[in-house]
Amino acid sequence: MFGCCRDRNVPPNSTEVISQTRLLSLSSGSVHGHDYDHMLADEMAKRVRVFAVILTMPKSKEVKAVHVKATWARRFNGYVFVSSEEDKNLPSIRAVSSESRNVLWEKTRQGLLYAYENHFNDYDFFMKADDDTYVIVENLRFILLKWDPNEPILMGRRFKKFVKQGYTSGGAGYVLSRGALKLIAKGMNGDIRGCRKGRGAEDVNLGTCAEAVNVTLVDSLDEHEQEIFHPFPPAYMIDKKTMEATSWVHSYNYFPIRTGLNCCSDHSVSFHYVSPSEMYTLDYLIYHLHPYGIARDIEQYDKLLNLRNAT
Repeated sequence: MFGCCRDRNVPPNSTEVISQTRLLSLSSGSVHGHDYDHMLADEMAKRVRVFAVILTMPKSKEVKAVHVKATWARRFNGYVFVSSEEDKNLPSIRAVSSESRNVLWEKTRQGLLYAYENHFNDYDFFMKADDDTYVIVENLRFILLKWDPNEPILMGRRFKKFVKQGYTSGGAGYVLSRGALKLIAKGMNGDIRGCRKGRGAEDVNLGTCAEAVNVTLVDSLDEHEQEIFHPFPPAYMIDKKTMEATSWVHSYNYFPIRTGLNCCSDHSVSFHYVSPSEMYTLDYLIYHLHPYGIARDIEQYDKLLNLRNAT
């Protein structure tokens, strides 16, 4: 369950136990689950407007992209898929002429340029994710609330190689402030090293470009120094033996890796290598399942009042 122990270069098996049509039927009509639960989340959505750029491909539309759309993508203020084909129903834009790992950087470039050219003034932050990423958007807004969107920052799972200030894991997703998107888009439209069209690892290239245009990579640990963005599914992150055997991530990760239930922040934002059926399972566990008698965010109504009084 939750994709434990997949190799980092091997995508999840697209053959699901539940048919794709039946998976779509599991999608809740409400974005946040029960109607009475989400007053604070709704208020946050007005305060922290986030647009998602999601990489996909035509052959993944029915086995991945439609399920992303039915689960976490709809909780963003806006989103677009980036593919080699335009599809107004998803919607997706045509960024490249063919699909391969060699075009991931160009798809990312075109997706971010699309966001800059079409939605720059409509949103505060912009997240790049994949069609096998799962994002808890409400936690993302909570993490971003303290940041000025005009300050040029990059946030994600921080890796320490190749770029002086580090770079962010592509699969775990990363977030650009509006100020950062402006600088990076100008770098992409100019002749800035690392921002140019080409090949290479998408996440390393983005990190190189960000550093070149003076975008600051900020730490994304929570108050307990636990990670918020995750390059693997929940079960993988929790499993001590599996994580210890995944030696590459220990050499790349900027901070010491924790395992077990301390692996991940209570306000985690993302997990990678999540299959469609796991997305619906996570949706249920996060947005519908409540342990009776336990109130985790009892102070949330005070937060709501403070937000409303600030207007």
